[in-house]
Amino acid sequence: MQPTSTVDRPAAPPAPNSRTFARAFGDVRDAWRQRELWAHLGWQDIKQRYRRSVIGPLWITISMGTTALALGLLYSQLFGQTLSTFLPYVTAGFIIWNFILGVITEGTEVFIANEGLIKHLPAPVTVHVLRMVWRQVLFFLHNLVVYVIVMAIFFPDLTAPYRMEGDDFLHPGLSWTALLAIPGFVLIAVNAVWVALLFGIISTRFRDIPPVIHSFINLVFFMTPIVWHVGVLNRVTGGEGGDGGDWRVLIAELNPIYHFVEIVRAPMLGHAQDWHHWVVVGGFTLIGWTLALVAMRNYRARVSYWV
Repeated sequence: MQPTSTVDRPAAPPAPNSRTFARAFGDVRDAWRQRELWAHLGWQDIKQRYRRSVIGPLWITISMGTTALALGLLYSQLFGQTLSTFLPYVTAGFIIWNFILGVITEGTEVFIANEGLIKHLPAPVTVHVLRMVWRQVLFFLHNLVVYVIVMAIFFPDLTAPYRMEGDDFLHPGLSWTALLAIPGFVLIAVNAVWVALLFGIISTRFRDIPPVIHSFINLVFFMTPIVWHVGVLNRVTGGEGGDGGDWRVLIAELNPIYHFVEIVRAPMLGHAQDWHHWVVVGGFTLIGWTLALVAMRNYRARVSYWV
């Protein structure tokens, strides 16, 4: 009997395992490196939407300006507010809300809408999310034109200290602190990515989620201080110096979107900075990204099959 050969053979490669956090982080990292791709696609989305239009993307600005003006005029009369301070408040809030709304509603269908690209383009799934968020950022920049026009009209009323009707705070007015709106918006955009990743994956698997969110988001708009402010609740609970612990005040404080709006709107209007909004947003950022990475770890590879 001949002895068994002892020639070394190469070890078999380990079984592939896509359910690792390294793969999840790698998908996000690789998508960021391909920013030229999703930035170009996001810009093309806007050009395609307004193709053959005479004024093109300016329709975004006109639509936003008309809506903000109508809401500002209406609710200033309903709540007895001074138009020179309330219209900028509504305009800034509505611009920020429109960005959040677009991220949530389009984020739930971000993978469903890109079915063709996902099946035929070998790219990280995060690329499609960044493309959608970048498109919403471009919409936001277009809408800022309305904010600039409104602020130019009411600038003298907003540079001096002023008080919103029913509000306990004397706001310092516009100053260099308005630059805090930039990191505030960046933080919202960072959160927009995990929102689209998490809800996009869930909605791709369970197609009933997008209609539910689209219906629920209309209720959230009226529960968020966009066309009303917390001072109105203070007035309901007994005016200035009233019981701030009344349950009505919690309608705003327990609404996470309120805190996201405030970290950008407050500096844009020269309002007094309340840093607990930043703490709440920071907490949601950590928790949200943790959940999104867990979802990416477990289900990233299945997205192409679910679509």
